[in-house]
Amino acid sequence: MSIRRLPEHLVNRIAAGEVVERPASALKELVENAIDAGATRIGVRIAAGGIDLIEVSDDGCGMSPADMALSLERHATSKLPDDRIEAVTTLGFRGEALPSIASVARLAIESRPAGAEGWLRTVDNGEVVEDRPAALPPGTRIRVEGLFARVPARRKFLRSARSEFAACVDQVRRLAMAQPDIAFTLEHDGRRVLGVQGGESRPERVAALTDRALVANSVGLDWEREGMRLGGVAGLPTFHRGIADHQYLFVNGRPVKDRLLSGAVRGAYAEMLARDRHAVVALFLDVDPDLVDVNVHPAKTEVRFRDPAAARGLIVGGLRRALDEAGFRAVQRPAEEAMAAWTSEPIAPPTPSTLTLPPLAEATASSGFSFHERRPTFFAPPPQARAEVAVEPPPASTQFPLGAARGQVARTYIVAEAEDGLVLVDQHAAHERLVLERMRAAMAKGGVARQALLIPEVVELDEVACDSLEDKAEELAEFGLELERFGPRAMLVRAVPAVLGQGDVIGLVTDLADEIRAHDAALSLKERIDHVAATMACHGSVRAGRILSVAEMNALLREMEVTPHSGQCNHGRPTWIKLAHGDIEKLFGRK
Repeated sequence: MSIRRLPEHLVNRIAAGEVVERPASALKELVENAIDAGATRIGVRIAAGGIDLIEVSDDGCGMSPADMALSLERHATSKLPDDRIEAVTTLGFRGEALPSIASVARLAIESRPAGAEGWLRTVDNGEVVEDRPAALPPGTRIRVEGLFARVPARRKFLRSARSEFAACVDQVRRLAMAQPDIAFTLEHDGRRVLGVQGGESRPERVAALTDRALVANSVGLDWEREGMRLGGVAGLPTFHRGIADHQYLFVNGRPVKDRLLSGAVRGAYAEMLARDRHAVVALFLDVDPDLVDVNVHPAKTEVRFRDPAAARGLIVGGLRRALDEAGFRAVQRPAEEAMAAWTSEPIAPPTPSTLTLPPLAEATASSGFSFHERRPTFFAPPPQARAEVAVEPPPASTQFPLGAARGQVARTYIVAEAEDGLVLVDQHAAHERLVLERMRAAMAKGGVARQALLIPEVVELDEVACDSLEDKAEELAEFGLELERFGPRAMLVRAVPAVLGQGDVIGLVTDLADEIRAHDAALSLKERIDHVAATMACHGSVRAGRILSVAEMNALLREMEVTPHSGQCNHGRPTWIKLAHGDIEKLFGRK
């Protein structure tokens, strides 16, 4: 077959395949054009997730009829005044977006420069069908209808309207976050979904578009090194989420998804977060345009640094320095009225009798002393503690593989004595596995028992998260979690799995929404069930820091002995370890 030159309309369709992957891709290109035009207000309207309609209006510089016609030709742009593509400072620069979109949809452009007449030009799948004067305020309005309507091979690969809507919201959120001086609004099917005012500070804009609680649970960044500057906000290590979708990275005001930068964030938080938790950050990296290449991806979502090590070092160093300066800060304390509900146990002042060693029986039952403990002196008061009265003798350590509970260390680890050594159990990890196996067994028998809430809990989320939970409401009900929609941005929890007890309902629902958004499309039904069950089990298990009675500790040990896979938690960490008698003797030099 001989080589031939492709016709213009086919070239544009091929280019559209690179630039316009889905409605969110087209929306991103149009909003970037509005930003580059110097707009101070940008309004976005979409219908059916952007599949049926995308409309972007701005109050930017506008275009003359001649410029409008030229903008619909490939590789025609006003953003490269010379041939130095490495020095580009605008979001767009290739001049491919408008002709690519116009080749696979109906595109109408209305524009008017200040002090001039407005003009309208309409292109329907590559063919100009309208070219006339128009009345509109200064600025530009672009309307895209029926994306891929005449390209069924592309249309059938689009996802549901809700999924496409979620992608559009994410694109607008990221672009609005990068431009706090511009006001943004987003409407979907006639209802406002997002709205922010211009002139906000970066922390205010980030909090408005993510979580209002981030303002009180984050640290500011302002760090400069080797010609690069890092700004933004970083959530405290205790303010984390279940997926990495809440990490926003920008290079010279351009939203990017870069593995180097994402890895740097993971490295900075490596010693402060569990492996299955992710930091909430919005990082703005400003570098000399000569030190970064933004022309490495058709959609301009990836960048390449001339000195990757320096960029990574700046992020890791800047984040760690900011978090170090935060000191002991953690997530904000509960409200004062909630704290006032707690009562403290009165502690009796020392009496003269405490200056002498009490009898063994009295010490064991009241003060918690034993004959091995050091005699208190005038210089140090005796430690205050409570010991549990032994109602029945503790079980013999020879009766059970994991032994008998002898105590608790750091309110986290159970110490048990077995016939052949000493057993240490991580109470949270162990109980997490037990709850998961209970839920799996209940699911195999037809469903998890549920506990109705006396007062239903309202959980506020963004609209995309609510859509994800609403789509899976029937599936979640099989796990005992009864949810229903409560307005555009809230879910009402009417019942929770009985096996979870009184857990953190808000945290559970928030993490489930993240899990469903991150893994739902890629996992089979069984894998999705395991993910949901594991998330619920984590929230319903005994937390580290909770004091357990001896009876509770022994009950946990007995259940571990009869539960499959109880040797590791849901995240693969061991739930218990054993020090054999021989190992202990070696520690003390007896062997």
